[in-house]
Amino acid sequence: MEKVIITLRGPAGDDAWCTRLRTAVSDDLLTLGAPGLAVNVRDATVGDSLMTLTTLDPPVVGFVGIWTQQSYGPHVTGALDRLRGECERVDAYLVTESVPLPPPPTAPGARTPGFANVAMLRRPADLDEETWLARWHVDHTPVAIATQSTFGYVQNAVVRPLTSGAPVVDAIVEELFPLEATRDLHAFFGAANDADLGDRMNRMVASTTAFGANRCVDTVPTSRYVMRSPFAAELSR
Repeated sequence: MEKVIITLRGPAGDDAWCTRLRTAVSDDLLTLGAPGLAVNVRDATVGDSLMTLTTLDPPVVGFVGIWTQQSYGPHVTGALDRLRGECERVDAYLVTESVPLPPPPTAPGARTPGFANVAMLRRPADLDEETWLARWHVDHTPVAIATQSTFGYVQNAVVRPLTSGAPVVDAIVEELFPLEATRDLHAFFGAANDADLGDRMNRMVASTTAFGANRCVDTVPTSRYVMRSPFAAELSR
C-alpha cells in the first residue's frame, strides 16, 4: 500500500469551507474507494495558533491523506480532480510513512482530540539525504517526543511529487498536541515551569537545527479527521 498527501493552498478558508471539505467533499472522496482517507483543515478552532509558520504563497490551508494500492491510480487522480475546484492550488506527494507515536483511534469522521500541527520540511543543500534522514529519524525523534506534549507523531518522508510544479517539500510531519498548546508554550512543550520550558526549548532547537528543520519550514495547525482508517481491520482483531 502507498500513501499520498495532497496539499490544499489558498486564502485561509472560513469554517463553512472547512466543514464542506470534511463533509460533502470527503463523502465524494470516500466514494472513490481508497482504503484510507484523512482530512486536516485549518479551521477557527486552531486558526490563532502560535505555532504557525508560512513560506508558501498562497499558504497551505488543508491536507488530504490517501492510502491506496496505486499512487497513480483512480483513488488519487479522482481526488485531485475533485479537490481542484475547492482551492487555489492542489499538489500531491508520494510519501513513506513512519509512526513513532501512533495517534489515538477515533470513530470515522470524528475530530481527533487536541490539534494536529503539520510541518512541511526541506532538506538543506549541505546535507546529503542519508545524513539528513539519520539526524531526523534516529537522532531527533526521541528528542521531539521527550521535550513536547506530543501524543501522536507521524513522519512522512517525501518520495516524489505527483503533480507538475509542486513546491519542493522533503517531509511532511504531523504531531498531535493538546488544544491549549495552540496558545501556551508551556502546554506545547509540556513544561512544568519556566526553567523546564527553557531547557526543553533549547534541546528542541539544537535537535531541529542539526537537520535544518529550524529554517524554510511551513507549519500548519489543523483539526484532524480520519474518515476511513486503512488499519481499522487490524485494530479490530
